[in-house]
Amino acid sequence: MVLPCYNRFEFKNFLKLKLSPYQVLVLSFMLLIILGSLLLSTPWATATGQRVPFIDALFTATSAVCVTGLVVVDTGTYWSVFGQCVIILLIQCGGLGIMTMATLMMLLIGKKIHFRERLLMQEALKQLSVSGVVRLTLYIIKLTLFIEMVAGTILAFRWYKDLGWQGVYYGYWHSVSAFCNAGFDLFGGFRSLTGYADDITVNLVITMLIILGGIGFTVIADIWQNRNFKKLSLHSKVVLVTTAFLIVFGMFGICLLEWENPATLGALSLKGKLLAGYFQSVTPRTAGYNTLDIGMLQNATLFFIIGLMFVGASPGSTGGGVKTTTAGVLIMAIWTLVRGKQDVEIFGRRLSPTLVYKAFTIWFIASSLVIFVTMMMSISEKAPFLNILFEVVSAFGTVGLSTGITPTLTISGKCWLILTMFAGRVGPVTLALALALRQQRAMVQYPEGKIIVG
Repeated sequence: MVLPCYNRFEFKNFLKLKLSPYQVLVLSFMLLIILGSLLLSTPWATATGQRVPFIDALFTATSAVCVTGLVVVDTGTYWSVFGQCVIILLIQCGGLGIMTMATLMMLLIGKKIHFRERLLMQEALKQLSVSGVVRLTLYIIKLTLFIEMVAGTILAFRWYKDLGWQGVYYGYWHSVSAFCNAGFDLFGGFRSLTGYADDITVNLVITMLIILGGIGFTVIADIWQNRNFKKLSLHSKVVLVTTAFLIVFGMFGICLLEWENPATLGALSLKGKLLAGYFQSVTPRTAGYNTLDIGMLQNATLFFIIGLMFVGASPGSTGGGVKTTTAGVLIMAIWTLVRGKQDVEIFGRRLSPTLVYKAFTIWFIASSLVIFVTMMMSISEKAPFLNILFEVVSAFGTVGLSTGITPTLTISGKCWLILTMFAGRVGPVTLALALALRQQRAMVQYPEGKIIVG
């Protein structure tokens, strides 16, 4: 059949349509989510052989691609092995980034990577220049496979004692999920890792995967090359210091609030209390695993964890949130104002006002999104307000922790969380890129005005 001339013309124009890098990144995530939803909608994806409602397939695919971990059905019992393999592939692609996987495919088929592809890789990996992005991409892929293989082997040996050969499958599956900060688990009953609250091997391996996946590939490469804190880049220093502070501060806060709670830390030994407090301090880095029953935490603890989840991981990592560097820049900006200084300084370096403006903008937009979605879900869902707020922040930070209300959400609630998870995964990237692309020097500079604030 011959197409009319105007159709051929329109299709030709469509092929020539040039999208900006941030638009390509958003569309690539959307296409991967749609593909994952279609695969999970097949009868082969469920353990019973029955088709899952599309909204549940879409929710699961979005949670996997956005490496969140919120689930409306139990991953270990509801999905078949095929469905679980689809989920872990979505997690790997979403965690590494679409452009990283696309670059790998182009290199495997021998296709030359042009400047436009390199520009996309630069923005996806949060690099300051195009130079070396292909080399960094290969480094990321090799490093990821190495870390996941080593950690997966340790977990496989540990869980083989409990589960036999199934434990080997569990070991490598959870290694990928933990390094990508996804938080999906296969233990069934929405239990996550609560059965291993005092297990040193499981706690240390999983938290190490979460931390490595959350600090960012650029920081790992910087540490490997320099191996001296003084020689690290300013970005790496801020990421490491902020991450360490949040983990220590989080552990202290959780232990203080839950030490005597018989439903959480109170029932554990001293070793178990310290391990569980440490684990629950690390997992808000956008990981989603838990060794304590989140639904049994006190309200003060839930609110405390909400703050940790909102900050999230670091730029260029597998995690979400407003990012540790954003929090670090804002804290230093406030400290600068309190001391009466004009320049924001970190580790002997001055930060540009534009960078501070971006940090405040990201924080404001993220807060506005969380407030709006929480308000809308408070209308549609019959759940305590704090639980809804916890769920929304968990979705935005791509964390995956839940008080247990996710499976009971209405279709409206699921849709709001789908949008929030997607915004949390690609929002900060597209926002930072959009601000960078639209940065222009004003042709006319107006006289300075004064406004009383505070």
